[in-house]
Amino acid sequence: MAENKISYMKSSTFGAGLGLVFGTIVGAITGSLSMSWEGILFCMAAGGILGLLTGTLTGAITVWTTGSTGGVSTGAYTGMLFGALLGGVLGIFIPDSFRTSVAALGILILKVLTQGRFETAVLLSFLVSLVGTIVGAWTGGRNLKPRGQK
Repeated sequence: MAENKISYMKSSTFGAGLGLVFGTIVGAITGSLSMSWEGILFCMAAGGILGLLTGTLTGAITVWTTGSTGGVSTGAYTGMLFGALLGGVLGIFIPDSFRTSVAALGILILKVLTQGRFETAVLLSFLVSLVGTIVGAWTGGRNLKPRGQK
């Protein structure tokens, strides 16, 4: 039982670091769609915060679903599913005022991606799923023990 708690802590901490790094990268890439430094910096910060949350939770869920026998694929699918669900739920609660301010930038692709709640939820679901997949695969591979080892 104590080994399981240690595994949860290690994976959650490792996932938090990975989520922060990759969330910031995905946020910066997404923010570049705004073609402004303010948009890039805002999305980097938002991506880092969401990545930290996603990475921590994905690390813990990967240990719960895969343990030490699952491996990279099981971890990746776990992170993908969890990231998509978390992103979709968070995307639904994006305020209308934020979506309106993004549409006011006048950039066609951003208008399309934030036109309604559904579009915003799908976009956020996809982006968080990217980070969840990376964290889940890395954590699942890191926790995998070779066959003969106990």
